[in-house]
Amino acid sequence: MKLRAFVIGGGIAGLGTAYALLQKGHRVTLADYGHPGQSSWAGAGILCPLLPWDYDEAVNRLALGGMQAWPDWAAEIAHLSGSDPEYWACGMEVVAPKTPQPGLEWCRAHDFPAEAGAEGSIRLDGGGEMRDARLVASLRGAVAALGGKILPHCEITGLRFEGGKAVSVLSRQNEYTADAFVWAGGAWSGQRLGELAAVPNVRPVRGQMLLYAPGSHALEHIVYKDGLYLVPRRDGHLLAGSTGEDVGFDAGTTPETLQNLHESACNLLPELRAQRHLRSWAGLRPGSPDNIPTVDRHPDYENVWVNTGHFRYGVTMAPASSRLLAELMLGATPHIDPAPYSWQSGLGRHWQGANAC
Repeated sequence: MKLRAFVIGGGIAGLGTAYALLQKGHRVTLADYGHPGQSSWAGAGILCPLLPWDYDEAVNRLALGGMQAWPDWAAEIAHLSGSDPEYWACGMEVVAPKTPQPGLEWCRAHDFPAEAGAEGSIRLDGGGEMRDARLVASLRGAVAALGGKILPHCEITGLRFEGGKAVSVLSRQNEYTADAFVWAGGAWSGQRLGELAAVPNVRPVRGQMLLYAPGSHALEHIVYKDGLYLVPRRDGHLLAGSTGEDVGFDAGTTPETLQNLHESACNLLPELRAQRHLRSWAGLRPGSPDNIPTVDRHPDYENVWVNTGHFRYGVTMAPASSRLLAELMLGATPHIDPAPYSWQSGLGRHWQGANAC
C-alpha cells in the first residue's frame, strides 16, 4: 500500500525526507514556505564535522553515515534532476589543533582517512563539500522527477486532528489530506505549528558568511582553524565563515562581524589582504544542544514525524537522517540506533551556549 505523505519544510531535511520516501514508491507532497535566511541555501556546504573527535558519537554516527552515502547520493540526484550539486571530495585541513594526537587516534579508530600535516595540523581526506543552493535545486528536481509534488510559497498554519491522528494540514488558502505528516521546519521547528507542539530545544543560530572572487586564492581543500573555515569552490570562488549568534530570527549581517571575519580570513590566508569580498549574507541554522538532531515520531500524534535540529551538519547528515526517518515511518529496521535522536532524548539535552560548534 502506498503511503501518502505531506512534508512541511522545503529545506535539505524536508527535501531529503521526501526523496527517501519517493524512492520507496510512496506519494509525497511538500510545502515550501521559503523563509528568508534558511540555512539550506546559505551554508558553506562542508561535508564533514569540523572537529569530529570533539563531538558526541550520536553526531558522528549520522555525519559519517551521510559522508559515506554522499558520492552516490549526489550522482543519483544529479542524474534525476539534470542539476549538479557540485559535490567535491576535496578534503579538509585542521590547522594547529590544540591536541592533534587524540584527533589522529580518533580517526584511526573510526577508519577515517587522515594524516598528520605540518606544525601539528591534521589533513582529513574523508571530507568534502557541495554547494548548498545547487543541492536544493538538485533535490527539488529529483523529487519532481520521482513524482513528488512541491507547493512553493505555501505557508502551513496548522494541522487538523481527529482521534489522536493528523488528517490534514492547513494553509492560508487550502487544506491538504495525507496519511502521514513530517515537520521539517529547520530553525523554525522550535515554534508551535498551530496546535502542534514545538520540537524541544531547537532554536535559530545565525551564521554570517563572506564570498571572495576567483583568483583571490590558490586553495584546493577546506581549511579550518579556531572556528573559522575557508571553503574553495570548484568555480574558483572562496567562502569564509562562520559565526554562531543567538539573535532569534534576525537573518541580517552586521558590518563589525563581517570585518572580523575578513581579518580572521586574512590571518589564515594572507593573500586575501589584497582582496575585497564580493558578497556577504547570513543564514539561520536549526540549532540544537550538542548538534544532535531530533528524528522521530511526534509524541502527541501517531502519524506526525519530525526531522530537524541538525545545527551545523544538516547537509552532511542528510542522506543518513532522511533514510532513518523513512525507515521509522515505514516500520523498517533502522540502519542505525534511533534512540539518540528521539524526542525524549531531545528533552533531556540542555543548551550550553549558541557558539558551541
